[in-house]
Amino acid sequence: MKAAHISKQHLVSQVLLRQFAMPGPKGSCWQLLPFDVWNPERRQKLKGPRACGAAKDFVPFDSASAEDLWGSVETRVPAALAAVHAGTPFADPRHVEVLRDLVVLHYVRSHRYRGVYTNAFETVSVKLRSKLIRQYPEQVRREALYQTGLHIPGSNSLGSFTERLIKQSETTQDFETGKLFRTSIENMFNKVRAMAAAKWHLEVLTPQSGQFLIGDNPAVTVRTDVTPFSYNMAVGDAHSMVLPIGPRHLLALGPKNVLGSIPRAVVDELNTVQILASDRYVYMHPRSGLEKFARAKSRQQQAERVNH
Repeated sequence: MKAAHISKQHLVSQVLLRQFAMPGPKGSCWQLLPFDVWNPERRQKLKGPRACGAAKDFVPFDSASAEDLWGSVETRVPAALAAVHAGTPFADPRHVEVLRDLVVLHYVRSHRYRGVYTNAFETVSVKLRSKLIRQYPEQVRREALYQTGLHIPGSNSLGSFTERLIKQSETTQDFETGKLFRTSIENMFNKVRAMAAAKWHLEVLTPQSGQFLIGDNPAVTVRTDVTPFSYNMAVGDAHSMVLPIGPRHLLALGPKNVLGSIPRAVVDELNTVQILASDRYVYMHPRSGLEKFARAKSRQQQAERVNH
């Protein structure tokens, strides 16, 4: 029997969000602080991990298939996190593998990737329309006559019918239903996973002071040869891919396995990247003291958008 569609899908794994949470009053459910970077002046309210980092119908078609793929990584994360907390993440190669996969998972299962996918499909559709009109006008006119019984005289009508042909195609129908996205995101995960395994090892970094926060696009490609750090470049152009996994730990893909600490200035740079790369929210430990920092960076980002 086919598994039921899952509408509420977590893009940030709950196992990670729980690392940023603390028990509520009188031992109630664990809570963390979501910060709305679109509305930095809004009073932020504590929420449980289940209420954070999720999107409705992110994979709208056959979501159970994607959830099974994500689950193949996420079910192995608690043991790997326990090794990180114990200071022994490299004692078992399986922990290194799952933590690296966790970074890749959050890079692909993201608002950012869906935006790239959508823009790419729309760009290809526009190019295909132009190509059909330019290289195959007579074939398009014959198809229009066959489908409608009408002769298409001008370029505008030809363009309109070409759009109709593209919308009728199986690929476009699969795009509209979400079937194409589900296939694309699963294939991309497997592709980047293999690339990361071949190219990168794992760095487990702790702050010398301060704490990390985590955004709703939490795995981010970065270049660290400039300040402020540049981010969201193609994987092949990046120095690393980073993922906070708790207030006191961050994973970075790098040239060798490293267990190290980083100064407060670098922590601030990485937290800034999380804020700027977020779709809308960042999440932090309620006692981290990072709300003021997030508010200042969000205001700065809004001001820069207005000026541009």
